[in-house]
Amino acid sequence: MAICETCGNDYDMAFEVHAQGAVHTFDCFQCAIEAMAPICEHCGTKVIGHGVQSGEHWFCCAHCAREEGTQGLVDRVKAGASA
Repeated sequence: MAICETCGNDYDMAFEVHAQGAVHTFDCFQCAIEAMAPICEHCGTKVIGHGVQSGEHWFCCAHCAREEGTQGLVDRVKAGASA
């Protein structure tokens, strides 16, 4: 049994996440996301996908990055369209 570092649940199917030299223990993905996902600096949502990064700043999407003044980031460009 291992104790989840987010909620404190002592769970027999807990798992470890190894990241940046540290080991974290969680009982579910929800707790892992709550503890480890970066937060979009524009809208405040948890970035659980790829997200976008501009320097040291994290955003959930290119739209949010643009709203904060970042230039040149796009989420998806339709084939044949210009960015």
